[in-house]
Parts: sequence; structure tokens; C-alpha cells
Amino acid sequence: MAHALLRRTAIPIRRRPHRRLEFSVPESALSDVALWDGTCSLGAGRITWDGDSITAVEAEDSGANPRYGVIPGLIDTHVHLGGYAGPGEQPWGSPWNLVTPDTEKVFHIAAQAQRAMRAGVTTVRDLAGDALQLAVSRVFDDGVQIGPRVRVNGPVGMTAGHGDLFIPPHYPHRDPVADSPDECRKLVRQWARQGAHGIKIYASGGVLSMGDRVGWRNQTMDEIRTTVDEAHALGMLVAAHSHDTESARRALEAGVDSIEHGSGVDASLWPVVTQRGIPVAPTLLINDRLADGTIPVAGEAREKAQAVVAERDANFAGAAAAGVRFVLGTDANGVMVRFGDQHEEVRLMADMFGWSAERALVSATSDAADAIGMGDRVGRLAAGLGADFVVVDGRPWEDISHLDVDRIVAVVSRGRVVSGELPR
Repeated sequence: MAHALLRRTAIPIRRRPHRRLEFSVPESALSDVALWDGTCSLGAGRITWDGDSITAVEAEDSGANPRYGVIPGLIDTHVHLGGYAGPGEQPWGSPWNLVTPDTEKVFHIAAQAQRAMRAGVTTVRDLAGDALQLAVSRVFDDGVQIGPRVRVNGPVGMTAGHGDLFIPPHYPHRDPVADSPDECRKLVRQWARQGAHGIKIYASGGVLSMGDRVGWRNQTMDEIRTTVDEAHALGMLVAAHSHDTESARRALEAGVDSIEHGSGVDASLWPVVTQRGIPVAPTLLINDRLADGTIPVAGEAREKAQAVVAERDANFAGAAAAGVRFVLGTDANGVMVRFGDQHEEVRLMADMFGWSAERALVSATSDAADAIGMGDRVGRLAAGLGADFVVVDGRPWEDISHLDVDRIVAVVSRGRVVSGELPR
């Protein structure tokens, strides 16, 4: 009887509806600065923004010669956020990735992304991320934590391929692989279900994977075509890791949307790449450091890097002259290339390709945004776009040496000042 009475008189629990955390950011303005909008100089002017939206970019015909320049936030189209972000260093090949639980790794991923943001790299694309990077991306997008825009491509590779040879063979916990067209299609769908923004494939072997060879074929044409077909059917771009000419040719034939590294993109492929406007992320700095021993790695990896650099140097100057669309992509992982080294990469691109300062800056802003399908949101300074920009002491579109972390005055990401202070 007592139990029945309790059931009749129990007070229902009223659950509060979930509310998205929001940060209130008042409308802001920055005047008397030199403006570069992602493609060209606007001269002296003013930029205003309201939260994460630019409201106006206005040139002012005042004859002023401002000290500070404003450029869009940089965009790195090829990073890996999953490395150790704590004090000191974890040498390459340490067991940190194998023994650290996912619940801890996610904090390192967020920390690496925030380091990039504070260095003026306000959008990054993780090529070969998983549920952890996707979680960090959503946390930043929802305003739970302050961070840059993070896009994540899920990997689709084969057993004993480049993506599978970073983990010792006896280790039981391995990332998923796909060894038939049907398995490739299923894995693409699984990444789509997790919310991945794109797909990464491995068309060749690689430099740092253990027991690998750069020229090894990774997956059959049927597997690659199926992966690309399914990804495109689900609205996802496909980035292809490629270090030799044959792998680049196969990837292009299958219809991929970008070539990563691209050291084997030779004269026979330039017409295809330029006619289709395929972006190529050259990852110069990391391969230079591996080849010259700046980064200590096993002799096998160093020899592979030296061969890659030799082939790259034979192809890239001609490729740039032919109009190949190189965009900023560093392979930054926080160890070999740090988040902030992107500025050095852009300067290196200008030197290798014989570009003007402005052409180099386009490759790291508006063109990089278009390459990852985000040109309608970032990479330019224009009303209605996201409020991501960097205030620099100088004019990097006139002198590329001004594109330097030490010359950054302030970084604004999603409308918030995340590093430094806006000049008064």
C-alpha cells in the first residue's frame, strides 16, 4: 500500500534541455591597418566583426601608411594532431601513442590545434584522424573550448600499407584497414557515419612507415576507384598520399581531389593536374629535415627521405612554372614540424617555386581554403565570412620575410583575440 501511494504521489523529475555553450563576443573593429584580403592588397582601411562573422572590410583613401598589416588566418591542409603535446619531447618511434589512453590523447590533440591557432594557423585539416580528432573538432565548433577550425579526413588503407606500418605487427590494437573494394566502400561509410569531413587514401608507400618502400603500390585500382566513388557519393573530398609518379597517376585516374606530398608529379602529369586544378601539398620542410638529419630517424627512413627530396627537387620548380596548384600543407605533427612552423614552410615555398610574396600568401590562405572545400567560410577577408585573421608587424604580401611568428601582433580566431593584443 505504501509503495502504491509513493508511486501515485511521486514528483516527476524535470530535466533541463541541453543548451549549447555560447560565448558572447561584442562587435569589434580595427582601424588604421593595411589590409590584404586573401588575394590582393586593399591599402589602408578598417575591418569590423560581430562574433564569428566579419561585418565589413573597408578601404580608406587617407594616404596613411600603417605599420600593421592584417591577413586572413593561415590554413594548413595537411597536419597530424595526434602527437605528444606535453613538456619536453617524445622522440619519433617512442611508445607514447601505443600506451596512452584515448581519454588522455584527446587533450594533446586539442593542445596541438590551439598551438597552431595561436601561431596564426586558424584552420587545419588532419589527414588520417579518427574519433578523437572529430571530438575535438566538435568541441571547438560548439564553443565548449576555444580552438581553431579542425577538419578531419578518415583513412582508408590496406593491410601492410603505409598507414598500417606505424604499429608493430604484434601489437593487438590496430586501426581499421580495407582489403577489397567492398571493404573500402564500407570503411568510407563508417567514416561518414562518424562525421568525417573527408577521406585519405594511400596510393604509395611512405618515408616513416616501418619496413615500407616509397614505390610500393598501395591498394588496387578497383579499391581506389571504389573509395573515391563512395566518398564523392557522400559529399567528401579525397586526399591521396603519393610519393612517386605511378601512384600519382593512378590517384588522378581514380578522380582524387588532392595530392599529398606529390614528389613524383613530373612533367607527364602537369597537364592533368593543371587542367583539373588539383591542389598539391608539397610538405617541403619535413622532408628536408628528414633527409639532412635535422630530425633523428633510423637510417632506412633517412635514405627514403633523401630519395624523395631528390625526386621532388627535379620536378617541383618545373611544376610551379607550369602552373601546378601548390597549397600550404606541412605534415606538421608537433614533433618533426611544429605548429607554428607553417610560416617557415610558406617562405620555403616562395623560394623553391620562385613565387612573389603575394603568390605564396595566396597558397596559404584563399587557395588553401578552396582546396579543402571551405572557401565560402575562411581564407579571405570579406563581409559574411568567418572572423579569422592575423595582425602582423609588416606587410607579408610585399615581403614574405614578414610572415614570421615573431612578427605576429595578434591572432583573431572565430572573432576572439586568442593571442597577443589588437593594436590601439
